[in-house]
Amino acid sequence: MLDAMTFEYVKPSDEQLAVMASVRAAFADVAAMLGQKLPEGPDKTYVLRQLRTCAMWANVAITRQADGGQR
Repeated sequence: MLDAMTFEYVKPSDEQLAVMASVRAAFADVAAMLGQKLPEGPDKTYVLRQLRTCAMWANVAITRQADGGQR
């Protein structure tokens, strides 16, 4: 069951912000490559949206423990 902490904002530390920036840059590089290589259409849109979702969850993973608590 999810607790209230699941929905709380977790302020990243300076170290976590640096990791987030490097992860974001890596996702941006992959997105740019896929944007160039994949043919236009709904599948490309889906892939890029899922990549965005993964990037957001990566930020969550950087700031939280496996049990949902803050790092």
